[in-house]
Amino acid sequence: MKTASTTKSASKAPKKKGVVVSASMDKTIVVAVETLKTHPKYLKQYRSTKKYKVHTEENKYAVGDTVSFQECRPISRDKHHTVVTL
Repeated sequence: MKTASTTKSASKAPKKKGVVVSASMDKTIVVAVETLKTHPKYLKQYRSTKKYKVHTEENKYAVGDTVSFQECRPISRDKHHTVVTL
């Protein structure tokens, strides 16, 4: 018997924000998320960028748009995220 506290719902997945860098695929956008990291020895902060392939049912996002997305079930080999509609 599973309780509500042990099951993980999709709405509780952490949300990420990023900028669309490619919208040329059908129902897929590529979103770049920029984070600030600190070097362990020199303590200098630097920017790190990671790209995610995000599923979108409607092709309504263009390059330069800021979108919010979260993790979901695997949709394809590279797509594991979907756009959060606000």
